[in-house]
Formats: sequence, structure tokens, C-alpha cells
Amino acid sequence: MDPIWIAVTAIVALLTLIALRVPIGVALGAVSLIGLMFARSTEAAFGIFGDLPFEFGANWSLSAVPMFLLMGSVAYHSGLTASLYNAARLWLSGLPGGLAVATNFASAGFAAASGSSLATAAAMGRLAIPEMLRLGYDKALSAGVVAASGTLGALIPPSILFVLYGWFTETSIGALLIAGILPGLLTAFIYAFMIIGRCMIWPKLAPPVKDVITWRQRWMALVEIWPMPLLILGVIGGIYGGIATPTEAGALGAVLSILIAFLQRKMTWGIFRKSVVEALESTASIFFVAIGALLLTRLLAFCGLPTVMVGLIGEWAIDPLMLIIGLSIVYLILGMFLDPLGLMLLTLPVFLPMFEALKLDMIWLGVIVVKYIEIGLLTPPVGLNAYVVKSVVGDAIPLTTIFRGLAWFIAAEAVIMVLLIGFPEISTMLPTYMLGS
Repeated sequence: MDPIWIAVTAIVALLTLIALRVPIGVALGAVSLIGLMFARSTEAAFGIFGDLPFEFGANWSLSAVPMFLLMGSVAYHSGLTASLYNAARLWLSGLPGGLAVATNFASAGFAAASGSSLATAAAMGRLAIPEMLRLGYDKALSAGVVAASGTLGALIPPSILFVLYGWFTETSIGALLIAGILPGLLTAFIYAFMIIGRCMIWPKLAPPVKDVITWRQRWMALVEIWPMPLLILGVIGGIYGGIATPTEAGALGAVLSILIAFLQRKMTWGIFRKSVVEALESTASIFFVAIGALLLTRLLAFCGLPTVMVGLIGEWAIDPLMLIIGLSIVYLILGMFLDPLGLMLLTLPVFLPMFEALKLDMIWLGVIVVKYIEIGLLTPPVGLNAYVVKSVVGDAIPLTTIFRGLAWFIAAEAVIMVLLIGFPEISTMLPTYMLGS
């Protein structure tokens, strides 16, 4: 069989298995192994299958993944993040839709500690949604803001997706983590402006908070959030100051979160054990999918598909804007059905040769890719963050109501993407100044 047809058949088979709900790691591994048997030989396929997992797992830069996951687990289970929402609530509740705005910014802070969109949505859902519903907030707005702002975990450092993107594309992980700061803040502020505007036009969405809040309460709440800025400074400051590499900064963040929890007397053996086990399980799941994606990359390379794709670029004279439009369409469609990690590792082997052929900025593209993965967490029918929120609220809010609330945030994302694509400096300015990238 012609090698190109082997590659095309493998991609079609992979998408079919995923549509049938086969776990993406299993689908990637099985299709890649069978494809390598046809493209090379059975001996070569099993040889690659035996060597690649070790080569991947032994990569030093990827040790940042379990460290960031451990940091987030400790911060969540020891209650270090609960004070964030309380402080945001006390300071912002006077605005139109103040509790929703507070949830939005508290999620940004939690994202900076966890690096996980799903963990951010789950934690903020437990903290914020009952409070908003108690005060008469619209159900769609309450659930929508938690699900949408949870996606900031994929963008604001530390971000697991940026670590994996950097490893896969051989781009500076430190530069990528720094690059996510401004787009993450831009997203949070545009969300906030959208919430305030809606609540000014339709006040019934968010009745004013009638609780009397003193300035003493506000300042005391700020005092209680000191662990989170310390964690953020430990990770970002360590990278920016040249004290630690991105890998070492992950370990620094994990150690800091444990020390802070001990100092606040919130760390117990049960919490530590639960945090470690959760980090190990998440790491194993991520690595399983990543190894499958690496096998697929080898298969496509052996079949010559990247070379063909690059040739098509030159033949069709595709310019960068056309490539970005094509990338946008692919990610928006596949994002409706695939999980974030699988989506990125499934598409990068195809798009990476195109990026390199057109000499596009890989840091800027990393932000674009992660942003589209964020949007995929919100779009039906498989918007994972919507399902996370649904699992938190139970029967209190229907899934259709959650997706209805998300429609406004998806519209806001359209504005954000236009800005990020039209002005690449938003993504590249900080890495250029801070790291000289």
C-alpha cells in the first residue's frame, strides 16, 4: 500500500475510534502500532513501540508536569484557594454582576496555582455557584462564568498544555509560560466587561448584594490570600529571575505549596497522600496519551505525510493568514469532540511542518493553539468544563442551561481571538522583554 494512503487510513481509523468513545490513548497507540506494521514491518513496529515510552518518560523537561500537578493538588486539597474567592467577593460584589466578576478573577488566581482548567472549574463551582444561586443570580450566568473562567487554567502559568506544547515543538517552555500571562489577563478582563455590561442592561440577571461589607473585612480578606501570590511569584519569579528553569520552577512551586500548607496548619498526612496520588494519576493519564501521539508522529513521518503537506503549502502558496484560518476551523470543529490534551497532540504532528515551512513564531502559535483548546472546553456537545460544572451542581442546573450561559463567553472568545491573531505582540511582548526570546 502507498505510504500516504497508510497515513490517511490511520487518521480516519483514529477519528472513527475516538467517535466510538475508545480512550484516546488506546486509539492512538493501537492505530499507530498497526500502521507502523504496514509502513515498516512487525519487528520495526514493536521495536519502536518498546523504545518510545522510555525515551519519552526519560525526558527531563517533562518532569515539570507532575510537579505542577502536585502543586495544584496540594493548593486545592489544603484549602489554600478558598480565600481567593472570599477576597474577590468582598471587593467586587458592589459591581453589576459583582459575584460573577469575582468568580471570574478568583478563577484566574486559582488557575495560576493549579494549571488545570478542569480543576479550576470544579473548585470554583463548589465555592461560587451555591453563593450566586442563594443571592438570586441567573442560573445560566452562574454556571457559565464558572465553566468559562475555568479555562484560564490552560493559559495562565503554570500551564500543563504549554509544557507539552513546548516539548513537542522544541520551543522554550519558559517563554511559553510567560507568554500566557497577558492573553490570560486579557481573557479575564473581557469576560468581566461582558458580565458587567450584560448585568447593567438586564439587572435581573444579578440582583445587587444587600450584605453590609466593611472596609476592615475587605482588608482582612486580602491578608488571607498571601499564599497564592507567593506561589505565583515562586514559579514565575523563579523563571524570570533565572533562579530556576521551568522544570525546577515546577518543583519549587510544589515544595512551596506544601510548606505554606504546613505553616497554615492545613497539611495532614491524608491531604498529602491524596494530593500525591491525584498528581500521579493525572501524570499517568497525560503521559499515556502523549506517548500515543508520539507514536502517531513517527507513523506520519515514516509515511512522508509531513513532506507532502509542506509541498502542498508551497504549491498552493498558502500564506500565514490562510493557515491560521484553517487551523481555527480544525480546532473549533475537533474541539467539540476531543479532550484538550488529545486534541493538541493529535493535531500538532500535522500542523507543525506547516508552521515551520512558513517560519511562523512558535510562541505566538502556542498561545493560539492553547486558546482554541480552551474554547473547545466550552463548546457542545463535549464541552468538558460544562460537564464538570454539571457534576458539581447536580440537578440544580440543567446541562442545556449551562451551555446557554456559555454562549455569551464563546462570543467574547471570538473578540479575544481576533485581538490575539491581529496583534501577535500581546503574546510575544513579555517573553521578548523578560527572557529575550
